[in-house]
Amino acid sequence: MAILQKKICMIGDFSVGKTSLVAKFVRQTFSDKYLTTVGVKIDTKLLKLPDGNQVKFILWDIAGSDSLTTTTASYLRGAAGFLLVVDGTRLPTWNSALNLRLAVEKQIGSKPFIILLNKADLQEQWEMNEQAIEEKTKQGWKLLTTSAKNGMNVEQAFLELALLMT
Repeated sequence: MAILQKKICMIGDFSVGKTSLVAKFVRQTFSDKYLTTVGVKIDTKLLKLPDGNQVKFILWDIAGSDSLTTTTASYLRGAAGFLLVVDGTRLPTWNSALNLRLAVEKQIGSKPFIILLNKADLQEQWEMNEQAIEEKTKQGWKLLTTSAKNGMNVEQAFLELALLMT
């Protein structure tokens, strides 16, 4: 049984929770301390698929930005898919994510992706536009509401992306 290796990029604006989602997925940890990612941080995790196969994710946690720089664009090379992270408590991060998706597609072509509406544990501060979310779902986009803090849908997000790529 071969182990597939897949490079996955975490894409999104500053402080949407990309690093926290990776930490929760890889190490089952969460920290309230905000540390800006400089450049890129790389982690790996072996994931068991429902069919018994395994995928080794090489997770590229790319520094937050609302646009792609030449450097961040180069980090995308070889990516099999990506997670587009939005901060559910900050509506502008939704538009950033949509722009980033287009920029990523220009860079590496059409790849499987899932939009993660993160910070679901802060529901009372939620700013998401339900209509915009519904519109994307109707277009066939995969969206999941996640929380790096309590772990809601974190494993699910990575598993679903793995399934889209295999």
